[in-house]
Amino acid sequence: MERIVGVIGLGIMGGAMARNLKSGGWRVLGFDTDPARRAEMVAAGIEICADAAAAAAAAPVLITSLPKPDALLATATAIAGAGLAPRTIIEASTFTLADKHAAEAVLRAAGHTLLDCPISGTGAQAERKDLVIYASGDAEAIQALNPLFLGFGRAVYDLGAFGNGTKMKFVANLLVAIHNLAAAEAMVLAEKAGLDPKQVVELVQSGAGTSRVFELRAGMMADRNYAPPTMRNSTWSKDLEVIGAFAAALDCPVPLFSAVLPLHAATLAQGHGGEDTAAIHATLARLAGIG
Repeated sequence: MERIVGVIGLGIMGGAMARNLKSGGWRVLGFDTDPARRAEMVAAGIEICADAAAAAAAAPVLITSLPKPDALLATATAIAGAGLAPRTIIEASTFTLADKHAAEAVLRAAGHTLLDCPISGTGAQAERKDLVIYASGDAEAIQALNPLFLGFGRAVYDLGAFGNGTKMKFVANLLVAIHNLAAAEAMVLAEKAGLDPKQVVELVQSGAGTSRVFELRAGMMADRNYAPPTMRNSTWSKDLEVIGAFAAALDCPVPLFSAVLPLHAATLAQGHGGEDTAAIHATLARLAGIG
């Protein structure tokens, strides 16, 4: 039986998922509003549909990986209004719980199932299927889709009720934000002290001070080359905003996370919006007088 999946949103993450699924033997249908992304996916063997509703008409399961909550609601509304048999939609973006619940309600009213399944990992990790899926929602649907999840990730966890996946993603991304700044701070200190940045990367990775984020981004910092991005600073802004709002709503203090925010804003102001989040290193380097 042919395995068919639709991917709505073919950016860094969605594009990597689509390519990996295609390589794994899935027939992948895709849609993105960006003509350049559509052309890139055609070259990778992805079948491009006219819109999200057309992808849903042809694929019983879809993955949405979208940059903004408005795009998610528009996609959910289009699928709900297409008069289709029940579909299962894996929502892999990082949005607020309210945004996720709004899309879920629209789809549920039309007989479809939305799963809240944000992804832990960078674009570089997505390319090599090194992603963790925080799945939440209908347990039977999650279990049935396990082969699909493992077609683009290395592990999937069922966190229970719809929305728990997003809560877990907030926790994970809070740590990513802190570790990213910590890596940049360490690399700037090392350079200021006259150490060889490339050697520092190697030695930190071999010791107790390393982190997964350090291993992914310290090399970029050592090279002072923050491209190609695996997470653009302009996109990261949205993630930081929703994490901060989530913590504030729970009256939960997050002092280390809060320290990231003004430095991220400075990184954007210095023109690094299109570069990787490793570019926060450039901000600290300038403050240290070595930028």
